[in-house]
Amino acid sequence: MSMDTRYDLVIRNVRTQEHGTAVDIAITQGRIAEIGPTIRCEAIEEVDGHGAFAFPGFVDTHIHLDKACILDRCRICEGTLAEAVRETAEAKASFQEDDVYERAASVVEKAISHGTVRMRTFVEIDPRAGFRSFAAIKRLREDYAFAIDIEICAFAQEGLTHEPETWDMLDQALINGADLVGGCPYTDPNPTDHIELIFDLAVKHGVDVDFHLDFSLDPAATNLPAVIAATQNRGWQGRVAIGHVTNLSALPEEEVAAVAGRLAEAGIALTVLPATDLFLNGRGFDRLVPRGVAPAHLLARHGVVTSIATNNVLNPFTPYGDASLIRMANLYANVAQLSRTDDIGLVFDMVGSMAARQVRAPYGLAVGAPATIVLLEADGPDAAVREVARVVAGWKNGRKSFDNGRPRLMRPTSTVT
Repeated sequence: MSMDTRYDLVIRNVRTQEHGTAVDIAITQGRIAEIGPTIRCEAIEEVDGHGAFAFPGFVDTHIHLDKACILDRCRICEGTLAEAVRETAEAKASFQEDDVYERAASVVEKAISHGTVRMRTFVEIDPRAGFRSFAAIKRLREDYAFAIDIEICAFAQEGLTHEPETWDMLDQALINGADLVGGCPYTDPNPTDHIELIFDLAVKHGVDVDFHLDFSLDPAATNLPAVIAATQNRGWQGRVAIGHVTNLSALPEEEVAAVAGRLAEAGIALTVLPATDLFLNGRGFDRLVPRGVAPAHLLARHGVVTSIATNNVLNPFTPYGDASLIRMANLYANVAQLSRTDDIGLVFDMVGSMAARQVRAPYGLAVGAPATIVLLEADGPDAAVREVARVVAGWKNGRKSFDNGRPRLMRPTSTVT
């Protein structure tokens, strides 16, 4: 490219592969115009990446913004799933729109600073929550669109068949701006009908489906066959995701492979939520406590689209968290006892390219692609996961969306005596 070429922005001296050669990324009108070593051109702005790893950013496939940061309103005595559902249901009855917005915004801002460029958030809609949380998250989606794309899943957390008005409310939410619909069969007295009712909504509105599923350590207590059957019967392959499915952690590897085959055939993606799954499972054990985290890496080897996500932040489901996906990826790698380079690379994909595939979003650094770019202080994906790499800065569609600065050691000045 000649020096006569003029770009809006050039990010210089970055790597796009593990230990790869440093390249420059040229951007114009919000899209990548050129990638290559030492691009000769004029630019309105130039940024030195100092050898950072450049990638399209993290994708959080499963988070609950509406009920984040409510520890001060809830009790945690048992640390069980039933308690978390009960305490949150009581708390959400008093949620107000501005309150939800402020709590959710605090988490979204953390997520942005941690390099997340897209997220799918579940928003509970039922007679207790009303549409207050939904209204708040719709405002949030618009206000933070400069840095992050937020997808809203209208969600039935507390069942459906015993509370038919919830179905009508989900229907209205899908008319008024929700992107997809989700359910929670294990909280419903009739899980199979719950699944079918959620699919009725999905087909009516032409949207994807995302279920919370099989949150236990008992492989025999499963609604997965019903979800697989409904997916295939409705022709919804490639449009369904399931989260948790912690009972897969209690299966031997050959049975996990068999389940993976059925999921892959049905085109159903799976999300693991390590922080929540570790916290809530195994409460009946006083030693050798089960991890309760589905083996996503084994499922992925058999063709299942898998992701690692945040789930909850500072509430009875997960009383800690900072919406950092690279931290969550490192946590999963530790729990799954992974060490090989290929496995660590797969873990990185589960918060990046494969997570984007799950939510059916475009992803990649290539000429013509949107210039959504995040810089990590790492040599590449492997180092990023192993070291919980620091996130340096990011751009969305060519506009800088956040900057965490570069760390500096303040060495003492030597004195002459």
